[in-house]
Amino acid sequence: MKKHIYIYLLLIACLCSYTSFLHARETISFNQGWLFKKGPFSSEPAKVVSQWNSKWEEVEIPHTWNAKDMQVKVNSFYEGTGYYKKNYYADKSLQGKRVFLRFEGVGTCTEVYVNGKLVGTHKGAYSAFATEIGTALKYGEDNEILVKTDNTARPDVIPVNHSLFGVYGGMYRPVWLIVTEQSNITVMDCASPGIYITQKNVSHQSADITVKVKLDNGSLKPEFLVLQNTIYTQEGKKVASDDQDIELTPQGTQSYYTTFKLKKPHLWQGRKDPYLYKVVSRLLADGKVIDEVTQPLGVRKYEIIAGKGFYLNGEKYPMYGVTRHQDWWGLGSALKNEQHDFDLATIMDVGATTVRFAHYQQSDYLYSRCDSLGLIIWAEIPFVNRVTGYEAENAQTQLRELIRQSFNHPSIYVWGLHNEVYQPHEYTASLTQALHDLAKTEDPDRYTVSVNGYGHAEHPVNQNADIQGMNRYFGWYEKKVQDIKPWIENMEKEYPWQKLMLTEYGADANIEHQTEYLGDALNWTKPFYPETFQTKTHEYQWSVIAEHPSIIASYLWNTFDFAVPMWGRGGVPARNLKGLVTFDRKIKKDSYFWYKANWSKDPVLYLTQRRNTEREKKVTSVTIYSNIGTPKVYLNGQELNGIRKGYTDVHYVFDEVPLNNGKNTLTAIVQYKGKEYKDEIEWNYTGEKKREADSYVNKSVHAGW
Repeated sequence: MKKHIYIYLLLIACLCSYTSFLHARETISFNQGWLFKKGPFSSEPAKVVSQWNSKWEEVEIPHTWNAKDMQVKVNSFYEGTGYYKKNYYADKSLQGKRVFLRFEGVGTCTEVYVNGKLVGTHKGAYSAFATEIGTALKYGEDNEILVKTDNTARPDVIPVNHSLFGVYGGMYRPVWLIVTEQSNITVMDCASPGIYITQKNVSHQSADITVKVKLDNGSLKPEFLVLQNTIYTQEGKKVASDDQDIELTPQGTQSYYTTFKLKKPHLWQGRKDPYLYKVVSRLLADGKVIDEVTQPLGVRKYEIIAGKGFYLNGEKYPMYGVTRHQDWWGLGSALKNEQHDFDLATIMDVGATTVRFAHYQQSDYLYSRCDSLGLIIWAEIPFVNRVTGYEAENAQTQLRELIRQSFNHPSIYVWGLHNEVYQPHEYTASLTQALHDLAKTEDPDRYTVSVNGYGHAEHPVNQNADIQGMNRYFGWYEKKVQDIKPWIENMEKEYPWQKLMLTEYGADANIEHQTEYLGDALNWTKPFYPETFQTKTHEYQWSVIAEHPSIIASYLWNTFDFAVPMWGRGGVPARNLKGLVTFDRKIKKDSYFWYKANWSKDPVLYLTQRRNTEREKKVTSVTIYSNIGTPKVYLNGQELNGIRKGYTDVHYVFDEVPLNNGKNTLTAIVQYKGKEYKDEIEWNYTGEKKREADSYVNKSVHAGW
């Protein structure tokens, strides 16, 4: 009897000893201690390490080698190869585990080596990728991690050129070391979370939630495990849970499903109430959690009705849209969370409800923040500008990666397939259709969109996605500012069935370029890009858009100025100046306050043309934006009379205001809810004049505007 008890206790001890080594995954920052060397190189990777061993630069990830050269001169940036290396001591305790590296973004084509062995490759600058490295590691020793990356434009990798925006080279997003047990929630499914949450029949009464979990067994034998899926409220209360007993075999990745019916769910209501549940998927062995992944759940229903608008949970929702390129002055694309947070705070401040993140997959952190802020977003791949005939496979791969990696973000309502891609039309149309079919296979419940720069729906590359986007720059690249109205009315008449979005519109604005002399069109090939023309464009065009529900959503181009290394326009090399905010994020242009006054619930009182200080006309006009009531305006202490409404309810104008010679002070005042709001600017008038555009060619405010 005693012998049997001893054997039983010994077995229990062995079991406890075994299970004590099992634990949930570890995700460790892998961003410190890197060395960098910029090419070009002609040697093999192993030889590069020894050849350049004494000439490496210490860097911290995120890092790009194009932070400066892509932003200051036209077509003079380094496009080529760079190497990163890092010594990593692999503790002996990791033996028997699975070890992965997950790269959030590397520009553009990447090879990863561990101790001279190739462990993974990736093509594409914007999607994450993961590679398993455990079998190449030496445990109890230092290991050399070497990453080769190349941002040279290639015909088989989108984007195929640097024309619309520059593809920054380097490891410009964070890197993570992930350690799991042999059986895990897969890390290698396109670097996705391995979990896919779908929702059906969403209403205020109930919602059907299905959780798909992909599992991977890296051992050589079946494992008897428990898969547990649990839904928690935002406050941490468990609302539903399910356990499945499974036999996980080593043959490939296997999918398991759990469906829940949530009763009276707390719906995700955009900016008004971005309520998030969380889904926690756990893998257990002998009662102990060996892997765990948490994903957001925003219970919501998106619906688009042609000619009427966008609906969130059955209610019409205003789609006040902006766009965003990720790069910053002096940083390029190597951003930390604080830069993403700044940009999102700016977008929230202007009153936007939806964002087109163009023209590529952006940071997963950014998408997560949109989930919690209630911004409805558009995510897309960098299939832009032109085709080569060799990019089809890579375009489909990048779309698959985007969808799988971003699947669970409730803020995403649409997958973008292409932007302004044309000849050869047959090839482009066929590839767009294939991308649409792929998106619907991966994610049947979201919309797809393609974008055309021409103004007619029958263009040969159109009608291959759920939504037809149109980029229209009336008054800038074509026709007159006012031609937007007949274009929209014609689209309403000829294509009433079409889900139509105005996906880009606007005009460039160099804040050093100012004038009172404005026509209805500006020749963008000239060097003079006055801020006042941008303001005029947005004032009129937004007022037209706001009156036409057939425009399901509109996206002004762009929130921030950004780098275009192949351009030299508007007196600033390598810059697109269509932003509402300067590249360095320091100055908000007049158009910014136009949208904030129209969109935001925050009080706005703003006098325009504060940088147009040297007045050209003695008799001029004064414009004020106010969403808190009719302002009183004073010129040099004297109240002005004759105020009129402009294009919208927040738009106020005084016509034919005579200035004094010399300094003139304008003051606007509104009493609102017991508080006085005041704005004041100064103008200077020294005589009638009309400036010549050529005098602005080489002027600049500072290096970063």
